Amino acid sequence: MRVDLCILGGGAAGLPLAAGAAQMGAKVALLEPGTMGGDCLNTGCVPSKALLAAAKAAESSRKGGPGVAGTPPQVDFPAVMAHVRNAIATIAPHDSVERFESLGVRVIRAHGRFTAPDRVEAGETITARRFAIATGAQPFVPDLPGLQALTAETVWSLQDLPEHLVIWGGGAMAVELAQGFRRLGARVTIVSRAGLLRGEDPEAVALLTATLRDEGVEMIRATPTRGLPGGLEWPGGGVQGSHLLLALGRSPRTAGLGLDAAGVAFTDKGITTDTRLRTTNRRIFALGDVAGQGQLTHLAGYHAGIVLRQAVLGLPARASAPIPRAIWTEPEIAQIGRLAEPGDEVQRVDLSALDRGVTDGATGFAKLVIRKGRVMGVTLAGPGAGEQIALWSLALTARVKLSTVAGTVFPYPSLSESAKRAAGAYFSPRLFENAGVKLIVRAVQRLVP
Repeated sequence: MRVDLCILGGGAAGLPLAAGAAQMGAKVALLEPGTMGGDCLNTGCVPSKALLAAAKAAESSRKGGPGVAGTPPQVDFPAVMAHVRNAIATIAPHDSVERFESLGVRVIRAHGRFTAPDRVEAGETITARRFAIATGAQPFVPDLPGLQALTAETVWSLQDLPEHLVIWGGGAMAVELAQGFRRLGARVTIVSRAGLLRGEDPEAVALLTATLRDEGVEMIRATPTRGLPGGLEWPGGGVQGSHLLLALGRSPRTAGLGLDAAGVAFTDKGITTDTRLRTTNRRIFALGDVAGQGQLTHLAGYHAGIVLRQAVLGLPARASAPIPRAIWTEPEIAQIGRLAEPGDEVQRVDLSALDRGVTDGATGFAKLVIRKGRVMGVTLAGPGAGEQIALWSLALTARVKLSTVAGTVFPYPSLSESAKRAAGAYFSPRLFENAGVKLIVRAVQRLVP
C-alpha cells in the first residue's frame, strides 16, 4: 500500500495528526495495535482526573465549609471505578476506529515495524512519502529483585480500595494518585529518594507537601533495593503495604519499531529529533512522548500541528511555543516558562490577599519571574491554577507586554485577578515611588488648564 503519510501510534499525538491530514486531502494510514486513544484516555489523564473528582467530593464532605459541618463520606469504591470507566467510555468514540475511518483514514490494527528507510511492515507492506512515529511511552519498571507492583496501566483494574497503598515515585502521577486514594479512605505512603516534584517551584511543592501530610499521606525518602509483597525494602528499613504502585516516570516506546533499519537514531530518552521534530531520516518525524521533548498530552497535540504543517502542507514549522503544565492536586500547581534565576525580579501575590481569596478562604499564590520587563515564567498554586495558567500561556506565546496584563479588566471578585495584581505590583514602584513621575505630575497640574 502506498500513502502520503503513515503514522505509527493512535494516541494523543498520532490521532490529531491523522485527522488533520486526512481532512486536508492526504492519503493516511494509521497503525495502532492496542486501544485507540493511547495512554491519556485509557490509563492516564482521563481516569486519574475522574478518580480525583470523586476524591474531591469525599474531601468536601469530610471538611464541610463556613457554617457547614463536615461529615464522614460514604465511599463506594466500585462506584468510583465505574465512574472512571464511564469517563473513558464517554470520550472513547471521539478516538475510535469508526470515527477515523469516517474521516478517510485507513486504520490498520497492527504493530508497525520499519524494514527500510521508506517501508513499514504491518501485516502488509506500506510505503509512504512521509512517516510519523507517535508510539508514546510506557510506565518505567525498574529491574528490582522481588518487585511485584501495579503501574499506571494496571491500577485501574482495582475493584476494592487498597488498605495501604505504597507509591514508589514523587512525580505528578504519584502525588495525584496519593491524594486521590488517601481521600477515598486508603492509607497511603509515598517512597521517593528525591522528595516530591523535583524541578517544580519549591514554594509550591512545600505547600502541596504540607497539605498531603495534613491529609495523612506518609512520606519516606529512601532508595529501595528490593521489592516486597505490596511494599519495598532498603538498607536499614522498608515499608509493607497491601498494594505497591510504581510511579517512576515513563519510557519512550521504541522497541520493535525497526528504527535501525529506518536510519532513525534514538536513546533511552526517546527518538532523536530537531526543533522541527525531524529524525535522522528526512522522511520520518517523531512526535509526542516518544520524541524525548516532554511527556504531556497537550504537548503531543501541539507536536501534531507542527508535523502537519510540514508533512502535509510543505510549510516550515518549529516546536518553539512555551508549554504549560499542571498538577491536578489540591492545591493545584501550574507552571509555564522557567523558575527564577539570579538577576530576575519576582513578583508574588498571595491568593489570601485577594477579595475572592478572603471569601473562599483560599490559600496559594501567583508568582511571576520577570527579566527586563518581560515575563519569563509563571507559577500558580491554589484553586483553579490549572485553568488560570491558560492566560499566561497565551501571554508568553504571543509575547504580550506586562503592561497589557496590568491594563486588562478581570472579573471581580475572582482569583484570576492575581494576574493583574502581580503585574501591577511590578509597575507600582516605578509609578508611585518615582521622583521623575512626581515632577511630571506637578508640572502637569500647574501648566495644563
